[in-house]
Amino acid sequence: MHTRKHLGLLLQGTVVWGAFWLAGLPAYYQQYSTVVLAVGSILLSVAISLAAVLILRGGKDENRMPRAFWLSFYYTVPFVTLDALYCGWYLGHGARFFSMYWYLTIFYVTPWLTFMPTAALLNRPIRQANTSAGSHADPAVF
Repeated sequence: MHTRKHLGLLLQGTVVWGAFWLAGLPAYYQQYSTVVLAVGSILLSVAISLAAVLILRGGKDENRMPRAFWLSFYYTVPFVTLDALYCGWYLGHGARFFSMYWYLTIFYVTPWLTFMPTAALLNRPIRQANTSAGSHADPAVF
């Protein structure tokens, strides 16, 4: 991937973090109940999973895994860094912010658990049904 694409993904990740930061004001989502945060996190996880399939389905198969890696990287590392600066340093929570803001922390891992396996599944070869005489291959078996 070229430097321009890396910078674009870094900018995109930073802008997305900024949008989530704004949406979380005034208390960076602490004003919501645990149930609301859990449901919101689940819905966001589903949206990320669907986005992973849509984003990774396009393009060449050989680029899918590196693309999944870089998307995971740029949608976690800037988030961790910016949250650590804001919650850990600016708000003064230190490393406690990881547990205090658990609904953020889970998204430092979930892109890796979503994009990389999705790329692997999309790259998995589909076994061709054997069309030889007498063969009754089940087309639903991959």
